[in-house]
Amino acid sequence: MNQENENPDLTEDEKKLFKDLMPEDLKEIMDTGFSRRHFLKLISIAGTGVLASHLLGAEQLLARPLAQPSLNELTTAQVENGVRVSFKVNGFNKNLLVDSRMTLLDTVRERMELTGAKKGCDHGQCGACTMIVDGKRILSCLTLAASCEGKSVTTIEGIANGTDLHPIQAAFIKHDSFQCGYCTPGQICSAVALLAEAKNGEVSYVTDQVNVPKKPLQLSENEIRERMSGNICRCGAYPNIVAAIREVQSGKSVEQKWNFAG
Repeated sequence: MNQENENPDLTEDEKKLFKDLMPEDLKEIMDTGFSRRHFLKLISIAGTGVLASHLLGAEQLLARPLAQPSLNELTTAQVENGVRVSFKVNGFNKNLLVDSRMTLLDTVRERMELTGAKKGCDHGQCGACTMIVDGKRILSCLTLAASCEGKSVTTIEGIANGTDLHPIQAAFIKHDSFQCGYCTPGQICSAVALLAEAKNGEVSYVTDQVNVPKKPLQLSENEIRERMSGNICRCGAYPNIVAAIREVQSGKSVEQKWNFAG
């Protein structure tokens, strides 16, 4: 064990502390490091006053950061109901051991440290967690990571081409299509997938003449609003979002139309 693995060797005082107070945990701590569970157990022992006789070892130990296992490499002992899943994320192959119940959102945020996608409602109602899987937009908070085996996942971090923004991203900036920005990653992923849907001639609830779809479809403002209705913006930047999408989809400059009350 070493500090590069975040499981530094225990000092003699720390070893004595665990040997006397938590002998049943000593081997696990030596193998995987001092975890949050061990910390809480030690604190509970401290409540009994027993810890006072091991004050030096306790001070050294509690001053350390908790050992954190590698985000990408966890063992079966560290993952409950573990399954191994392989898929691509933003063009890179990923092979992870995850809890079979872990969502794609939590996997990407917690295991890959791609925190662009946001956990808003965690019930599939706000769209802040929207990602693109095999070209289709999905709600990652309702999608199990295990169900993405062999698939290609695109998060907001993979929308741009290096330092070159996607046209949707550039249009969002031009039209001030965000305020607090919390929903913006999901809005942009949804908009990018929407453009692909229109290009493929996929109809929506408000599409005219659905029996004779045109390919590609030219989207009206109502079409865009309908297709983006699953993405909620608490700041109310909807006119700006629609304008940005219309401009990219039509290839023509779109001017804002403002309606003033009264």
